[in-house]
Amino acid sequence: MRDHRDVLKRPVITERSTDLMTEMKYTFEVDVKANKTEVKDAVEAVFGVKVEKVNIMNYKGKFRRVGRYSGLTNRRRKAVVTLTKDSEPIEFFEV
Repeated sequence: MRDHRDVLKRPVITERSTDLMTEMKYTFEVDVKANKTEVKDAVEAVFGVKVEKVNIMNYKGKFRRVGRYSGLTNRRRKAVVTLTKDSEPIEFFEV
């Protein structure tokens, strides 16, 4: 089993993700091999909150070219974590 901090890479801070925070939904970029159960356990262990649901989205790498060299950017995986109603908000995200 991997360490919880290896599963969660970084929080995703965008306009849409900040709007979702009012609904107790937090967005993280996670490891591409992580599943929903690992993400749920990692968020509960690191932030000390109770997770109700996890939604995961996969993003393919985009084609990029620099001069005569071409290739793909790294693929990503994003998780939207919904906390339970009785859970406290994550302090890390509060402005």
